[in-house]
Amino acid sequence: MGKTIDTIPAETMDTLTRYTWPGNIRELQNLIERAVILSPCPVLQVPLQDLNIRTNPAQDGVKYRTLEQAERGHILATLKETKWVLSGPRGAATRLGMNRSTLQFRMKKIGIVRPWTCECQL
Repeated sequence: MGKTIDTIPAETMDTLTRYTWPGNIRELQNLIERAVILSPCPVLQVPLQDLNIRTNPAQDGVKYRTLEQAERGHILATLKETKWVLSGPRGAATRLGMNRSTLQFRMKKIGIVRPWTCECQL
């Protein structure tokens, strides 16, 4: 495009990473290409209103989520309740009614990773 983009605003990056990208990489490529063309300065200006409508359907009074989003939320809530214990009688797998290996597979599939906690004293 012959343009130099030096900065992507934090709000833009946050929206781009939270968006589910149903069109996969091609949708992302098209959006970035369009944003580069429309950006008059070295700051990438993405038309976020196009993504926000699809990212946050609750704005229109619709409260539906995808099955994957609902599953992810339910698994995360259960993991927090069990302090990230997966197996055993009080583990997340038991509460969710599945085997530990099935829970691990689903977590990997939908990108749930145990948050890193630092136990060292600074």
